[in-house]
Amino acid sequence: MSPPSPSLRDALVGSIPSLRAFAISLCHNRTEADDLVQETLIKAWNNLDSFEEGTNLKAWLFRILRNNFYNDLRKQKQHNDYARAADDSQLVVAASQEKAVEFSDLIEGLRDLPADQREALILVTVEDMSYEDAAAICDCPIGTIKSRVNRARARLDALMHGVEP
Repeated sequence: MSPPSPSLRDALVGSIPSLRAFAISLCHNRTEADDLVQETLIKAWNNLDSFEEGTNLKAWLFRILRNNFYNDLRKQKQHNDYARAADDSQLVVAASQEKAVEFSDLIEGLRDLPADQREALILVTVEDMSYEDAAAICDCPIGTIKSRVNRARARLDALMHGVEP
């Protein structure tokens, strides 16, 4: 394997914050998310020869991360380990009490979303990925991603306004 170009190395390093945010949204635990990102980067580094420069590196990395996450779930066969609450002490927002309550409600609403809807919503809204890239990462049709995002938004909106979805 030839060494990666400096721009590819920079792009890998630049992807770490986004990978970490996505991993946290999947794991709900910062330590496990960091381990997942590290595992993803190791796999990506060891398989750089299969990556075609000029294609979407971020989508490739997110797909590796997502596959690692679900492979780990299958190995452990304990889905409840990943359903733990996010560490709210590290999700601090300096805002008014009302904003803090809204933020807490949003985090709670995200936790209540089905995993497929939550990951689609995070990829499209937080990571600002196209539906096509999100569909490639989740290995499903574009229409499925659009539907998941729409259902997730509707459910979050209902939860944020105190309406039972």
